Amino acid sequence: MDHPLTPEDATEADISARTDSYFKRTKAIVTRFGDCRVTYAIFLRRPVVSAPRLMLDWLEGVSRLRDAPFEVELMHKEGTWVGAGDPILYVTGSFVHLSDLETLLLQKLGAACVAAHNAYQMCLELPHVPFLAMEARHCAGAEMQELMAYAASVGGAAAKSEGAQGFIGNANDATAHYYGSPRGLGTMPHALIGYAGSTLRAAEMFHETFPDQNLTVLTDYFGQEVTDGLAVCRRFPDLAAAGRMAVRLDTHGGRFLEGLDPQESYAVLERHVPGAIRRYRSDAELRHLVGTGVSAAAIWRMRDALDEAGFPKVRIIASSGFGVSKCRVMAEAKAPVDVVGTGSFIPEAWGETYATADIVAYDGVPRVKVGREFLLRGAKA
Repeated sequence: MDHPLTPEDATEADISARTDSYFKRTKAIVTRFGDCRVTYAIFLRRPVVSAPRLMLDWLEGVSRLRDAPFEVELMHKEGTWVGAGDPILYVTGSFVHLSDLETLLLQKLGAACVAAHNAYQMCLELPHVPFLAMEARHCAGAEMQELMAYAASVGGAAAKSEGAQGFIGNANDATAHYYGSPRGLGTMPHALIGYAGSTLRAAEMFHETFPDQNLTVLTDYFGQEVTDGLAVCRRFPDLAAAGRMAVRLDTHGGRFLEGLDPQESYAVLERHVPGAIRRYRSDAELRHLVGTGVSAAAIWRMRDALDEAGFPKVRIIASSGFGVSKCRVMAEAKAPVDVVGTGSFIPEAWGETYATADIVAYDGVPRVKVGREFLLRGAKA
């Protein structure tokens, strides 16, 4: 009778199945002709924020599995800025045991570092606004979700160290621990409003089910962000007065927020931040200011409506495409947003996320391919 695979065997099988074949053949050759001690330099070709923890945790697990010690010299601690081509870390150990790990190590480093950099920049653009990470629905499976949630927490923490609010949590329980929380944050999706038949009824259902929780109502389902938002405020005046209520703007990019059009969008900004519209630098920035969807004008319009109706303590949560450039535009327009929900720290140009590794020393002798001599600096054999 066959014995079931142990976790250790399963891990080795996974490494073998997922690493590139030429690394496995290298391992076989080195095993036959004699092992040596090598040092790898691992880096990215673009500036990033260092986010190596998941990679290092995995490497430590392989070290235990193989009873093969690896020495790690972390050149840039978690959350610090790294220049293009600057090694984030050096890993030294047996060539036999490291040769087949390169592919998987790079997978666990590059995308996390770029996403952390994006999250860091977003938070610094809007330093007084807390962010909620909503990456899960845009990820290609659980491993990517883990990498992106971790990355946003690292980038957010780096921004917090510079005075920003940063990321305060995320939308699901599995990765909430990266933000020091036992569970994810959030209230209702569009599906609940469709089920309830009206925005107000969805808010009533939510409050009846979770009476002790703050109420955030999604307002764009019927294209009546202002009308439906105010209707919910009037239905729950005590929550509104106590600052326990928020409206979430997630207006589709194919239409304007209720009551806006191009002319009125310009007028809204001209009343509040007349200089902002004069400083836009691209068509994309202009759309963020006065275009369709959740624009700066839309947020200002919602704030005006809430204040005029006597609900100054009701907060505005904005989502939909809040990447670095949109956050920058919102800051320039002084958009009165209280929380931003976004997964747009996920890298758009995936080619930018590719980490690279090169061996820079063999048995203590510095050696690297021509063109990568810059990696020798600081290498440890």
